[in-house]
Amino acid sequence: MSSFIENAWYVAMWAEALEPGKVVQREIAGHDIAIYRMPDGIPAALDDRCPHRSAPLHMGRVCPNGNLQCGYHGLQFDATGACAVNPHGKGVIPVALRVRSYPVIERHSLIWVWTGDQPADPALIPDLSVIDRAAPKDVTYRDVLKMEANYQLVIDNLLDLSHVAFLHGGVLGNDSTVAADIAVTQEGDSVTVSRWMPNVKPPGLFDMLFRRDGSLVDHWSAITWMAPSCLLNNAGVTAVGAPRSEGTGIFGLHLLTPVNERKTVYHFAAVRQNPLPFPDDVHAKIMEDLKVLRRKAFVTEDEPMIEAQQRVIDKVGEQTARPVLLSVDGGPVRYRRVLDEIRTRQVAQQPG
Repeated sequence: MSSFIENAWYVAMWAEALEPGKVVQREIAGHDIAIYRMPDGIPAALDDRCPHRSAPLHMGRVCPNGNLQCGYHGLQFDATGACAVNPHGKGVIPVALRVRSYPVIERHSLIWVWTGDQPADPALIPDLSVIDRAAPKDVTYRDVLKMEANYQLVIDNLLDLSHVAFLHGGVLGNDSTVAADIAVTQEGDSVTVSRWMPNVKPPGLFDMLFRRDGSLVDHWSAITWMAPSCLLNNAGVTAVGAPRSEGTGIFGLHLLTPVNERKTVYHFAAVRQNPLPFPDDVHAKIMEDLKVLRRKAFVTEDEPMIEAQQRVIDKVGEQTARPVLLSVDGGPVRYRRVLDEIRTRQVAQQPG
């Protein structure tokens, strides 16, 4: 697999997981990072290694002044990474007594960390504002799972949704959704794969959101990859021949954080789009079932398959495992090309 894009924003965690006074460790694209909130609630991120004796800083504590104190010898580091307090001897602070700090932003219910050495550009954070605009009752639980696989295998899975009829049959797809009109489009560094499936039997999850009677529908999915590793899926159903505005569906957030070349943390949530006016108890049951069905699909179906792929690739080698391409592979091929182009651009921008 290719190396990571360094100058990019990666999801560290759902913002609700970063509690005041806590220090959370995350490995992101090979970087070990300690993340915490300062007393004013603003998140900060430092390299998770005290330069004194390499103690992990996430084992320390957040001081009332906002410094992060090493739990081993009490050295305090401010949000810039500079050592602010040396409690030993005369308190002399050697020039080398500092750690790397990482730009960090809280947006779209998430904590984002910039891992590169170029100036961080907040405009490059993927637009996931659908979760900000939605009523809380229309957003599922903000979930997370860990996969023993390279993040690009997960993107391949998501950008080729032809697999849902087989791996998630009856829930996210079925025999009638295998055939689809597929379009691959690119806008800047984003790639969208659109699938249009008219006059089909509704997959179980979408029938639950719509008529709940199994009658035929027009079904759509348009999933967008936003570099380097976030995807947003606009999927839904409407009556046969009716406009999408009369139907309903979800926006699925799929946010992948590469840990290293063989591990990925997968953050996900679903936002109802144009939810139909069901009674409160039915709405609550739909949201619970939506959470359960999606988690089951990702954890018990996608995860075992993708991890098995990774084991096979590791065994036979990437050259042998190069895929024999099908018509459904346009999205994965296009995004990997864009990823390579970004990587080439960033290498060219490096000084010297």
